[in-house]
Amino acid sequence: MPKKRSGGGLSPTQQAAKFLGVSVLAGAVLAGIALPAFGALGLAAKGSVESFDELPANLKTPPLSQRTTILDAEGGQIATVYSRDRTVVDLKNISPYMQKAIVAIEDSRFYEHGAVDLKGMLRALNKNVQSSGVSQGASTLTQQYVKNVFVEEAGDDPTKVAQATQQTIGRKIKELKYAIQVEEELGKKKILENYLNITFFGEQAYGVEAASQRYFSTHAKDLTLPQAALLAGIVQSPTVYDPVKDDVTATNRRNVVLKRMAEVGDITEAEAAKAQKSPLDLKVKQPKNGCITAVKGASFFCKYVERVFLSDPVFGKTKEVRAKLWNQGGLTIRTTLEPQSQKSVQDSLKDHVYKSDRVAAAATLVEPGTGKILGMGQSKPYGYGKNETEYNYSVNASMGGSNYGFPTGSTFKPFVAAAALEEGRPANQSYPAPYEMPYPDTVQTCSSKPWTNQGNDKLENESESEKGPYQLKKAMELSVNTYFVQMLADIGMCPVVKMTDKLGVVQGNGDKVPEVPSSMTLGSTGLSPLTMATAYAAFASRGMYCTPIAIESITQTVGGTKKSLEVPKSTCSRAMSEKTADTINTLLSGVTDSGTGKQAGLSGRANAGKTGTTDSRKNAWFVGYTPNLAGAVWVGSATQKVEMTNITIGGVYHSQVYGGDTPGPIWRDAMTGALEGKEAPSFNLVNIPNPPAKDKGDENDDDDNGDDNGGTGDDDGFLTGLLTNGTTNGGNSTGGNDGGTFFQGQSNGNGNGGRG
Repeated sequence: MPKKRSGGGLSPTQQAAKFLGVSVLAGAVLAGIALPAFGALGLAAKGSVESFDELPANLKTPPLSQRTTILDAEGGQIATVYSRDRTVVDLKNISPYMQKAIVAIEDSRFYEHGAVDLKGMLRALNKNVQSSGVSQGASTLTQQYVKNVFVEEAGDDPTKVAQATQQTIGRKIKELKYAIQVEEELGKKKILENYLNITFFGEQAYGVEAASQRYFSTHAKDLTLPQAALLAGIVQSPTVYDPVKDDVTATNRRNVVLKRMAEVGDITEAEAAKAQKSPLDLKVKQPKNGCITAVKGASFFCKYVERVFLSDPVFGKTKEVRAKLWNQGGLTIRTTLEPQSQKSVQDSLKDHVYKSDRVAAAATLVEPGTGKILGMGQSKPYGYGKNETEYNYSVNASMGGSNYGFPTGSTFKPFVAAAALEEGRPANQSYPAPYEMPYPDTVQTCSSKPWTNQGNDKLENESESEKGPYQLKKAMELSVNTYFVQMLADIGMCPVVKMTDKLGVVQGNGDKVPEVPSSMTLGSTGLSPLTMATAYAAFASRGMYCTPIAIESITQTVGGTKKSLEVPKSTCSRAMSEKTADTINTLLSGVTDSGTGKQAGLSGRANAGKTGTTDSRKNAWFVGYTPNLAGAVWVGSATQKVEMTNITIGGVYHSQVYGGDTPGPIWRDAMTGALEGKEAPSFNLVNIPNPPAKDKGDENDDDDNGDDNGGTGDDDGFLTGLLTNGTTNGGNSTGGNDGGTFFQGQSNGNGNGGRG
């Protein structure tokens, strides 16, 4: 009986001997090994041969996972992302020193034996017996390559990785058979190339090209003799021989490799001696993986691109298929991000809102007519520390944004106006629009059941000087709340629902905007800046709505072959007539010219937009556009806990924040920089007849300047009821500051969720 260790089971030496016995007795194994002295032994029993033959013989080599590079619209690199940092290179692009070094130290008889080196196995067994342990391995480079294929196929699944590396006779036998197949099909040079591309060199570097970059900031083809010897020595134990953490041990290991290279005749003794005296001369390049390393403040856009890839069926029918493709990498993703626009967005945000401020800001720029996202940024950087966040305030929850988006205030009013115009209401439609009024008793919805004002709720305008009657143009410029609620009561909510559906307007959680007056007129429902920018872009493109896109093209490299992948396309459809869009453009041009958005107005360009501020001034917006660029800016508290009164933002004190005085200038500066040097087309404005007499309250046309009783209403009144049958649905903040995790509360009720 074999002697067992006290802990039970065979000793390592006994296990090795048992494995060797099984291998040698397997005649089918030996039949596939190109060893003249041993190939015809045929020592196995018939049953052993049949069992071996039943093993599958087709090694399915998965494409090696590689880094993915994300580029901007001009081809500049934004970031690299990978599950394994690897760049596959041909053998001709690997230094001859590297090829010789790895063979010398790992399998010096590589070119002489077949899939298994029986001489090496016997030698290793003898040494292990002498040392009473496992001091020398016997796996050939081919066998090591096969094991690495198993590990690569296992991916990041710890259970599968353990199965791929477990020291069992069954796995070794399987490895042997696959090694035979690989030797027959690939040949020595291809096996060596594959091995050098697949193996792990430590410090997150897979494959010799990534290792060359990591340790020496050079390419694999340019490795010197000492450099190649160092990398070859690391492979046996990347942790033990890590030169970054232990240069002495790594140097000793390198010198062992150099000595072995001299012993097998790859280099002379003199070359080995000279190389052994040389310093390691590391030029370590720190790994830069993931969107957190993105340049130009594009980390949030980078994550948006990743989420698009992982969620869009064009990249695979299931999320598992898409995730596998993403982790496999080897992708070159050219995005829509325009460097000039992105820089302008980031510069403007940095100038107007500090990352340490109690509130945050987010801005997104979209190209009308194409849906291309040209810029996306926010004041709090991407990260996990103080005054940082991983949440993208510009997008919906499914794409990494807040749970619900942010209430938009009166930036919602143009949707009501567009719906009314589509219903045939005239551009100079007039309503009494008193300073204060109750919500209508009933308002028709898309269903047979109308909305009813069960709580006798009221609303008011920002200033008592805002008293109608008003026509649409002045009501839009001054953002008169009561006017738009009366308009909603006139046309019903269903036309507004149809309009917002055509404009892709959904809540941040993906749900439709609820059919209640405060949501349908005053913006009490949370939306994202990307949603708003894309919707307003339809006004700029004369009524054509285009879904947002972030990816222009993708090229995938697999096995040295490049192929193009299908990417999501923007879908454009008519949301309103050209006449309606032109009328909205005329109305909103008045907002930036003489209304609540004067501080956002652009010089020398046709521009239009709308301000919005919500109850308790927790959110302030400006959404606007030129004929060739649309943008949305939000400023507020991600947790919805900060009221922007008596507050300093970006070093500027505000007694009260308005949509025109804080997000407005951010939008103005971002748009100005993004459009610099570009054409300045005009809108197709329409003639809207002036009212027969001067409207009351005309003298109060600029609420943001604080004139005339504090302004005319960049906001709706200070009603605090955000009611849906008397309820407000919301969550609580779990983060210590606005840069942390948040769950923003959502109102779907009758209160004045937004002011002008």
